[in-house]
Amino acid sequence: MSDIAQCREIIVDKVKASALVFAFATSVVAAFQLALALGAPWGSFAMGGAFPGQYPPSMRGAAVVMALLLGLMAGVVLSRAGMALPRWSRTSRWLVWVIVAYSVIGTVLNLITPSGGERLLWAPVALIMLVSSLMVARSSARGVAARSTA
Repeated sequence: MSDIAQCREIIVDKVKASALVFAFATSVVAAFQLALALGAPWGSFAMGGAFPGQYPPSMRGAAVVMALLLGLMAGVVLSRAGMALPRWSRTSRWLVWVIVAYSVIGTVLNLITPSGGERLLWAPVALIMLVSSLMVARSSARGVAARSTA
């Protein structure tokens, strides 16, 4: 195997690992959202602590929607890394950048939240989501992820 092929293989492995890290992090956040929707008393760790204890019914619906959106985001990142949903490949080229932007906003909001518990728990997760989605987006911009499925 040539040096170029070995380098490409290492990069593809890093992209896939980053996509898996993103998918795992989003699954943790989605599970938390679903737990809130089902009545877990963890409201002080979300939405700046505006709803301590159990979420009110309107926020429970929003938590379910957020869990679904997180699942879609994981699908986009996995698609961009060439690991799942090949039919999403073309759309994932630009959607992955939307996810990176979402992750930037999420990281900032989790760093400035008035809820100390939320900041301690979710700021690191948001940062992991940002870094891992950015790694997938940047690698796929160079065509690495697209070639990994060829």
